[in-house]
Amino acid sequence: MPKKPNRKMAKMSDEEHLLYMQQKLLEEEEMQRKKEDMLSQFLKDKLSKEEHNTRLNTLKLNEKWRTVMREAKASDLRKDIEILSQTFERIVDRKDSVIRALSKDLEEAEEQYATALRNHIQNIDKLVDLQRSRLLFIGNGFEAELESLKKEFDAERELMIIQHEQEMTNLEDIMYAMDQIFGDASNDIRQEFNSTRDDLKNKSLEEKHSLRVHLEGLVEDLWTQFQHALKNYIDSTEDRKIAFEALKARDEKSATEIEAQMKKLQRMQDKIAALKFKMAATSQKCEAQNKKLRDEKETIKQHFMMQKSQMNYLRACEHERLLKLTFESNAAIKALKKVCDKGEHILKVAEMCRKLETEEEKVLPFYASSLTPDEEKRVQTLMVTRPCEELAQVIIDYVALEQFWKRYNKVRLDQIVLEQEKSCLLQENRQLRQLLKQYLDGISVNEEILSNLNPLIVINNKTNVKMNIPMFEGTVPKPVYNVIEAAHFINHHTV
Repeated sequence: MPKKPNRKMAKMSDEEHLLYMQQKLLEEEEMQRKKEDMLSQFLKDKLSKEEHNTRLNTLKLNEKWRTVMREAKASDLRKDIEILSQTFERIVDRKDSVIRALSKDLEEAEEQYATALRNHIQNIDKLVDLQRSRLLFIGNGFEAELESLKKEFDAERELMIIQHEQEMTNLEDIMYAMDQIFGDASNDIRQEFNSTRDDLKNKSLEEKHSLRVHLEGLVEDLWTQFQHALKNYIDSTEDRKIAFEALKARDEKSATEIEAQMKKLQRMQDKIAALKFKMAATSQKCEAQNKKLRDEKETIKQHFMMQKSQMNYLRACEHERLLKLTFESNAAIKALKKVCDKGEHILKVAEMCRKLETEEEKVLPFYASSLTPDEEKRVQTLMVTRPCEELAQVIIDYVALEQFWKRYNKVRLDQIVLEQEKSCLLQENRQLRQLLKQYLDGISVNEEILSNLNPLIVINNKTNVKMNIPMFEGTVPKPVYNVIEAAHFINHHTV
């Protein structure tokens, strides 16, 4: 139904109508804005509530998730604690076995040390006795040789003293005879000399007196002639004497100058000779030093060449050794890496096997020895003594693996027992299958069954089929953990 027009609007003019419409639009816009503000406020309140609920739910979920994770982590930690406890027990068992082995080795080493000490003391006593006997024997021999040398020395000394006395007596006799002979001869010669001397003295005095008289006369004549000749000479050489005195003065002056020049020349010649001698000595010394330096240079050069060749040889050898060491170290690193990988694999397998061990194996990992006390004493004696075979000497280095081989032998025996039990169970299973087949054939009725022998046909309490009924001893025996050595079992039994 159409809306009736407003009378008020009909009475309005166009401008009023336009203003009215604008006012109405403004009111509608104001209402729309208020609605939008209310809607936005409502959405904000709702969003804050949702955020609050989200935070609360997140906290609840985190709390529940933490509870679940704590339980899972607790179970994991329990498992880890069980594994660690098992590992700790295994390590404790291993350490106990190692401690027992070490204590046993220590006791054996102490026994060996005591035995070696006793043997050493005995050997020292024997050596001391032997040395004493040797010293006594050598002392007796020395005393005997000393006595014999003393006797020989005394005999030779007496003989030499007797010979010396005889020779001294002979020399004294000879000296006395020589004194007598030379004394007489010297007296005769002395008397003859004195007489000859007196004769010569008298004769010389007479000749001297006669010559003195003759010479005195000749001297007087010669002195007179000399005085006369001297007077004539002085008279004739007066002018020459004056000239001579002048020339003599000049000659003395020249002689003085010549002597000075000669001394100077002599000094210069001596200096030249000294310098020549010094130069010759210096040149000789320098030549010797140069020769020595050249020889040292040649020696050093030869030594340098020899050292250089030796250094090159050593460098080549060291290079080869370095290459060899590098190759061997790389090979050793690879081998050690393989050993480490193998050890890690063994540890992993050991951890896996540790989980599969029974309580009995965990408590008692090593079985007790099955040897008698006499056999154990014999084994201990054999372990103390040093073996002579090469293989036995090598085995001694692996004594620490004895516990490992014990466990290995135990597992090997268990494996053999299980294999025997498996073979028995397989045989029993085959027999039971055969009996079951016979039974099924017997209860079945068809042409094939009727044409063959039937175990259900009984005549006179007898059947025409031979029944292979196995004889059982009861239930299957449980595995028995023997303590027999695996090598002994393998050598004397067959699976």
